[in-house]
Amino acid sequence: MFKNITEAKRFIKDNDVRFIDLKLVDLRGRFRHLSIPAERLNEQLMEEGIGFDASNYGYARVEKSDMVFYPDLESAYLEPFAGAKTISMMANVYCIGKTNYRFEQYPRNVIKAAVDLMKKEGVADEMIIGPEYEFSVFDAMEYKIAPDEVSEKLTSFESEWSSAKEGSDGYHTLPKGGYHYDLPSDINFDLRNEICEKMKDCGIRVKYHHHEVGGSGQMEIEVELAEVCKLADQTMLSKYLIRNTAKAMNKTATFMPKPIAGEAGNGMHVHMILRKDGKNVFYEKGKYADLSQTAMYFIGGLLKHIASLCALTDPSTNSYRRLVPGFEAPVTVGYASANRSAVIRIPSYAKSEDVVRFELRNPDATCNPYFAYAAILMAGLDGIRNKIDPKDHNWGPFDFNLYSLSAEEKAKLEHLPASLGEAIEALKKDHDYLLQGGVFSEELLDNWIKAIEKEHDEVEKVPHPAEFRLYYDL
Repeated sequence: MFKNITEAKRFIKDNDVRFIDLKLVDLRGRFRHLSIPAERLNEQLMEEGIGFDASNYGYARVEKSDMVFYPDLESAYLEPFAGAKTISMMANVYCIGKTNYRFEQYPRNVIKAAVDLMKKEGVADEMIIGPEYEFSVFDAMEYKIAPDEVSEKLTSFESEWSSAKEGSDGYHTLPKGGYHYDLPSDINFDLRNEICEKMKDCGIRVKYHHHEVGGSGQMEIEVELAEVCKLADQTMLSKYLIRNTAKAMNKTATFMPKPIAGEAGNGMHVHMILRKDGKNVFYEKGKYADLSQTAMYFIGGLLKHIASLCALTDPSTNSYRRLVPGFEAPVTVGYASANRSAVIRIPSYAKSEDVVRFELRNPDATCNPYFAYAAILMAGLDGIRNKIDPKDHNWGPFDFNLYSLSAEEKAKLEHLPASLGEAIEALKKDHDYLLQGGVFSEELLDNWIKAIEKEHDEVEKVPHPAEFRLYYDL
């Protein structure tokens, strides 16, 4: 939004802006924020920054936790959820020294470092991605975790389970029957329109939105392809806008991969292209799906490291309730032209040279997008660097129904981790590709593993309601 501090100060004065809201990202991928009176955004602040304790964000050791952050003027936008007129913007984190230096573990710096490595190795000038945001909208949600009760309750007026409630109008969406459902059953149509308006106002280009397969308020908003660092910021912002717009309309939105048993889950498929000198590195006419050998090597890197990648792209215990057969979720390590059960799918509708690409289908939005996108790029670069061809590893192409294979044929295939615990163990064993060029550090990965391992252990210690049904009388 702003090229320099002079332009920002002029806008603040001309538009009577009262506050500046500075957004940071913690280790786990949540926004944190700090607000200052608008008049405090000046040359001195841009030079000195604002001090804070990074240990509370999950990054630094307590003895090295004092850091400083600086506003990123280019990321500024008018905050849509504040009463007083407010400009929000991202912040960059630096370590304190004689001359402050970039904190390499900060998520925005990690994805920038991955892109810098790609450029340094001469692979491409830019990575272009396009995520698909799937999420669920409910009218209310409740949960309780106590010694005497473990429960969760979701309210969805749209769902068929509400058809017998007083006041029901008879227009409900059937389980797994919501794909592109129309009014009057699609009761969240206006909500999605409002979300997309806010995304547009904040500089996010929406491709389309629609009701997804899930019959209890599952939505999808797909955005246009854009440069990966920019889209990492926009992924954080999109989640923020979706949640807060839903809340403003007395609803609640979640990106949980599997909030409802038996329904389609929420993924975040990531389409990707590498460009060099303005041309699509992944395109070569006449090859399989018009994908170049470089694209195949990139795919090979993703598939080789997919188990450890899952600890960064699918880092919740709930992620693995989605990654099961029967719901169009990817479960097989391989690639295919139109097969949605393979981890990598090549969309057949993307035919022109500029847009030929593939999508990684296992990620979900419980990830820290900066780490996830950086890890995806690092795995792909490893594939290019070591010429890992998926055809040499029985990774496809799988242009047939994988579910129809015999048990013997299925046994020959590789599958994604079945739990977060498995993904964590894979990351512990396979992470050297992430360390290349200093993009990720051992300390950062150790902090990340400790964080998601703690979540895994917390869930493992709580009895599940289904266990009472299965084991109470044994």
